[in-house]
Amino acid sequence: MNLTPKKKKKLTLWVIGIAAACIAIVFGLKNFEMIKETFSWIVGLVMPLIIGIAIAMIINVPMGFFEKLLFPEKIKRVKPKLKRLISFLISIVLIFGILAGVVWLVIPELVDAVAVIVDGALDYTYKISNMSMEEIAQLPFGKLLLNIDWNKTMSNVQQWIKEQGGVIVDTAVGTVSSVAGGVYDFFIACVFAIYIIFNKETLKRQVSKLVRVWVPKKVADTTIHATTILGKNFKSFVSGQSLEAVILGVMCMIGMLILRIPYAPMVGALVGVTAIIPVVGGFIGAGVGAFMILTVSPVKAVVFVVFILVLQQIEGNVIYPKVMGNSVSLPSMWILAAVTIGGGIAGAIGMLLSVPIASTIYTLVCEATQKRESKNAITETATDTEKDDELV
Repeated sequence: MNLTPKKKKKLTLWVIGIAAACIAIVFGLKNFEMIKETFSWIVGLVMPLIIGIAIAMIINVPMGFFEKLLFPEKIKRVKPKLKRLISFLISIVLIFGILAGVVWLVIPELVDAVAVIVDGALDYTYKISNMSMEEIAQLPFGKLLLNIDWNKTMSNVQQWIKEQGGVIVDTAVGTVSSVAGGVYDFFIACVFAIYIIFNKETLKRQVSKLVRVWVPKKVADTTIHATTILGKNFKSFVSGQSLEAVILGVMCMIGMLILRIPYAPMVGALVGVTAIIPVVGGFIGAGVGAFMILTVSPVKAVVFVVFILVLQQIEGNVIYPKVMGNSVSLPSMWILAAVTIGGGIAGAIGMLLSVPIASTIYTLVCEATQKRESKNAITETATDTEKDDELV
C-alpha cells in the first residue's frame, strides 16, 4: 500500500483521535460519579446565565415586533436607545399583564375548589362518625372501613411523625433555602437578560469577532451559521407557538361555553397560557381545569376531559401544522423527545428552549447529510468516468 505523506498524517491523526477517545471513555466510566458531580456543579453555576439568555430571547420576540410596528425605518428622529426602551417596557407590561391576569383568574377559583374538596371530606367524615355499624356496612367499601383498626392506624401515624420529625424539618429548611436560591438566581438571570437585550448588537459583533479570530475558519463559519439558524428557529417557534396557544385557548373557552361547562373563561385562559409549552402544556392546564370542574359537577368534568382530548387532536393535526408551517422543521417524534429531555434538564425553560435547539441540530444534520451525498455522488461519477476512459 503506497502511503503519501498527506495520507500518513491523516492516518496518524485518526489513530491518535481513536486512542484519545478510548482513554476518555475508560476514564469516564471509572470516574462517572465524580464527572457527574462536576458537571452538575458547572450547570448550577452557569444556570442563571442560561436562564438569562432564554429570558432575553423570549422578550426579544415581542420587543422586535413593537420596534418595527411603532418605529418604522422612515422615522429617524427617535433615538435607537429610546426605541428599545419603549419597546422593552411595552413587552414587559404585556407579558406580565397576561401572567397576572391568568393568576388573578385561576388562583382564587383554585383555592375555592380545594376548599370545597376539604369541606366535602370533613362533612363526609362527620357523617360517617355519626353512623352505626350497620349503616357504615351499607356504604361502598363500608366493610373495608369497619375492618380497619383506626386506633392502631392513628398510633402508627403519630409514631411515624415523631420519627420523621427531624427529616421533615430538614426538608422544610432545604426547601426554603432552595426557594431563596431560586429567587436569587432568577434575579441575576433577569439582570443578565436586560443587559443582553440592550446590548445585543454589540455582543453579537464581539462574539462573532472572537470566534472568527480564535477559532479555525471552518469551525467558526459552522458555529456562526448554527447560531444564525438557532436565532431564526427560536423566533419562529415563540411567535408561532404563542399564536397557536391563543387559538387553542379561545377554542377551548368557546367550546366550554357551548357545552355549558363551568369556569369557561378561566380554564380557556389557563389552557392557552400553558399551551406555550409544546406537547404537554395544554394537558397541564386541562388537568387543573378538570380538577376545578370536578368540584362543581363530576359529569361536566368527564365531558370536559373528552372535549379537551378531541380539541387536542384537532389542534395537533390541523391547527399546529397550519400555524407553525415550516418554521420549525422538526418531526413530531423528535419534538416529544426534545421536550422530555429539556424538561428533565431545566424544567419549563428547558421545554421552551429544547424545540428550537433540536430543530437547529436537525437542520444542520440534514445540511451535512445533503453535502455528503452530493460529494459521494460527484466521487462516484468521477470514478465511473475514469473507468470508462480506461476501457476506451
